[in-house]
Amino acid sequence: MAVPKYKKSKSKSASRKAANMRLATPTLTVCGTCGNMVVPHRVCPKCGFYRGKQIINLEEMA
Repeated sequence: MAVPKYKKSKSKSASRKAANMRLATPTLTVCGTCGNMVVPHRVCPKCGFYRGKQIINLEEMA
C-alpha cells in the first residue's frame, strides 16, 4: 500500500484543489436578429427573439 513519505504542505494541497474549482467562462453565440452576444438556448435580452421568432415584445415592457 502506498503511503506518503512526507506531509504535503497546505499551499500544495490548496493549489491542487483550486485547479479544479476554476470557473469556466460562459459560452456565447451571436443573435441571428440583432447580432448581440447571447447565452445559447435563451431569449435575446436586447431584441426579444429566439430562433427567429419574437418571444418577448420589449416595446410593451418599457
